[in-house]
Amino acid sequence: MRGECTITLEDVHLQLGLPVDGYAVTGFTQSADWGAVCYELLGAIPDRIKGGRIEMGWLRDTFPEPDDDSTELELIRYARAYILQIIGGYLMPDLSRNLVHLRWLLKLVDFRAAGELSWGSTVLATLYREICGATVSNKAKIGGCLSLLQSWARYRLPFLRPRVNHPHTFLLIMRWNHSASYVGILTSLEDIRLLLDQRSEAQFEWTPYEDPAVRAVIPDEFLQNPNIWHVKAPMVTYAIVEMHQSDRVLRQFGFRQSIPVTPEKLDDEHEIDFH
Repeated sequence: MRGECTITLEDVHLQLGLPVDGYAVTGFTQSADWGAVCYELLGAIPDRIKGGRIEMGWLRDTFPEPDDDSTELELIRYARAYILQIIGGYLMPDLSRNLVHLRWLLKLVDFRAAGELSWGSTVLATLYREICGATVSNKAKIGGCLSLLQSWARYRLPFLRPRVNHPHTFLLIMRWNHSASYVGILTSLEDIRLLLDQRSEAQFEWTPYEDPAVRAVIPDEFLQNPNIWHVKAPMVTYAIVEMHQSDRVLRQFGFRQSIPVTPEKLDDEHEIDFH
């Protein structure tokens, strides 16, 4: 295929339903007393805190589902623990798949304030960083929201998409929760690479969300500010800085693609992490 394509803020917004136009998720973490943070916000302290990370299993065991007798404080603590599990297990899992950093907990002090943050750009920046790291030849694992990556590919590459006989629903990523037929779908990596090389750009679905069947299930509130989807800007979340290079994939937004300028180089920023 000719032309560039990538996951964008539009995909995160419509696939996962996460806000993409709020405040950046960032702040100071180096001086935090993580045990004190856990006690204040969760009411419990795990036996082990590894570099600001706690085990997902501890969250599941310590915070079972609340019942009708739960107090408001217990419900708030459960909600924080549940959101942490979603972040560490689905939206932004690290390579361990069993640890979640408590820096996210610092953003759950006030749920109203948390709702004003750009969680969508945070998830996308994290996935960009993980995809970048996975290009290293000796890298065997990748973190980030791989369900989003898979769903993005299925919406845009119909020749690799399993058949689902079920109406579209919102969130769009939930389409793959239904039973699907994989008859005729290639599974070998070598075969998939060859198939991609053989396909033309006309066989790539540049604007899958314009399909009337898809558009019909997207709530109006998610279509109020489409301009935010194709803004070219750095996405910042703690130690991660990634460019949203929307100018290189204008066809995904229904625009004519001009010759893009040289992409932003963030080599220095990519050397920074939490380790």
